[in-house]
Amino acid sequence: MKLLLDTCTFLWIAQDSSALSPRAREVFADPANEVYLSVVSVWEIAVKHALGRLTLPQTPDRYLPQLRERHGIESLALDEESVMQIGKLPGHHRDPFDRMLVCQALAHGLTLLTPDPFISRYPVRTAW
Repeated sequence: MKLLLDTCTFLWIAQDSSALSPRAREVFADPANEVYLSVVSVWEIAVKHALGRLTLPQTPDRYLPQLRERHGIESLALDEESVMQIGKLPGHHRDPFDRMLVCQALAHGLTLLTPDPFISRYPVRTAW
């Protein structure tokens, strides 16, 4: 399975948070799965950190690549095919970062690892 991590899921993995469901831990830990973090999530984390709404132990440019490498998570670039999906989405969700993650999952056939019930309303595969 190819997984795209929701931003909160990535942060919870980094913190080994109890907010992760047992199923999410299992799916993430399965070595047969390919796991991706979107640059959209990196952007979201950087914005929230800059606004003082997210505390990190280091600046995002140092912390995020280290976490990805430590956990074997690949980076997923934002491409034109993904962006073009935005016009096809119903208006279930107003968060632009989440909507773009849905677009990337749709464009690349990824399963979105997310606890967000709004995201599961889109025609995208999710796991939690």
